Amino acid sequence: MKLPRAALRHIECSSPVKVGRRQPQIRAAAAQSLRPPAAFCSGGVVVTSSSAKWHNQQPSSPLLISRLPGAHRGYATTTVSAAELEFGQPVHETHPHLLKPGEITPGISAQEYDDRRAALALSLSAVGDVAVLAAADLKYRSGAVFFPFRQESNFLYLTGFLEPEAVAVITKTGSELGDFSFTLFCRPKDPQAELWNGPWSGLQAAEDVFNAHESADIAKLDAVLPQLLRGAGRVYSDIELNVNSAKGRQQSAPAIAAAAVISHHVRGGGGSSNNTTRPLQALINNLRAIKSPAEVANMRRAGQVSGRAITSAMRQAWTREKDLQSFLEYEFTKHGCDGPAYVPVVAGASRGCMIHYVHNTASLTPGTMVLVDAGGEYGSGYVSDITRTWPVNGRCSVAQRDLYSAVLSVQRTGVSLCRASAGMTLDQVHRVAEAGLREQLAQLGFDLSGDAMDVLFPHHVGHYVGLDVHDVPGYSRSVALRAGHCVTVEPGIYVPDDERWPKHFRGMAIRIEDSVCVEDDSPLNLTVEAVKEVVDIEALRD
Repeated sequence: MKLPRAALRHIECSSPVKVGRRQPQIRAAAAQSLRPPAAFCSGGVVVTSSSAKWHNQQPSSPLLISRLPGAHRGYATTTVSAAELEFGQPVHETHPHLLKPGEITPGISAQEYDDRRAALALSLSAVGDVAVLAAADLKYRSGAVFFPFRQESNFLYLTGFLEPEAVAVITKTGSELGDFSFTLFCRPKDPQAELWNGPWSGLQAAEDVFNAHESADIAKLDAVLPQLLRGAGRVYSDIELNVNSAKGRQQSAPAIAAAAVISHHVRGGGGSSNNTTRPLQALINNLRAIKSPAEVANMRRAGQVSGRAITSAMRQAWTREKDLQSFLEYEFTKHGCDGPAYVPVVAGASRGCMIHYVHNTASLTPGTMVLVDAGGEYGSGYVSDITRTWPVNGRCSVAQRDLYSAVLSVQRTGVSLCRASAGMTLDQVHRVAEAGLREQLAQLGFDLSGDAMDVLFPHHVGHYVGLDVHDVPGYSRSVALRAGHCVTVEPGIYVPDDERWPKHFRGMAIRIEDSVCVEDDSPLNLTVEAVKEVVDIEALRD
């Protein structure tokens, strides 16, 4: 159910700031464990904390704090301090250069996140069924040194919430689209902790910004979650309930806490003898596999930035793999990506025969080729995946040109099949690519007897791409490609340096990859800015 844009409330930046927010209608059984009673005042909320600073600047006016007013229940007026307009991630009011009004993450609106939750709830089997998802943990590199936080992709897809220590609960409340409730467990505001670690959003923002119907302190998950599960027959979740298993021990702390509650519920503690758990991934895959126009736009932006960076790299003569990697990562970020989508492969000469070589520590030798598999991430999660191979000195030898042209011909054919009207699956595209490579290699004098093709082309021609590089895990490659599917097309030939193969091709590795969005009658190449024709590559050094 779409909500009228006109319903968005505007607030002025003078202090105190009036913020439209939902009336706190909380299940009676759980009320004592949700936000502290002291926070409530006359049906609204008075926020008195002034510990957070707002980047020492005034926001532009008007501001759009209420993302989906009226979505599921009425709003009251809440008075907050302007200093409280600081959250655990950028929002339009604090980062207008990154987000448009009404967006939760760059390019993705609050309405779209709400629509995703509604679609998931509709796909649950029966009224009262519940989906439970846990946020990712902050990962540590060594000691107290941590990696940049990356949200678990399903959690991100449904909430847009970019913080750890959180759990989302979506309950099906009726049989119509939009009949659901959304509870977000997260950390309450903590001025002392935020002084050291930076701001996080808190319980009020969970409702005002992220449009949860209810919010609760993550520390009280074990008290509140059982109330949300009461009466639910089926709990859909990919949380590993056996916390002592290898997978269970690797889960985030909120996932482990949720596992204990769900396990108790399944054993009958929730008041039903028919309690069961079901996997959630397949249901979310069905949603994530078909990209919305906004998602495609984000992936196109990532592909455009990444493709231009790779083309720019081709213009230069590189002597070390690491220098080339550093250049690409800098260009991704400089031009608007959040950073690299994955550790780049920068593989000179025969190192390209190692499919996921990421040491990137060797020298680059003129006369050889360099294989680069790299892409940026944009919009808090949407990735590009590109591979290009080019001569280190800017000019192809005859053998390099012949083998490259063979791979390029097959890659072009594969891209052309990424349209719904072709009626192809990814597996079928793979078989077409394999047959094409076989034909091309035979013409170049390769002996293709025995396991030759398994050696020369050891991987699938493509995979789904989106919020993950290998997107929608478990989603079948035998599904007919439909408009909105986003896939890679990446044929490659990797010639070992041994006497089985023609001498002039030994040690040569060539892969060409684009990210492609399937449309009805034609493919949309998301990474077209990365040049791939031999004449264009060589012209870059002229």
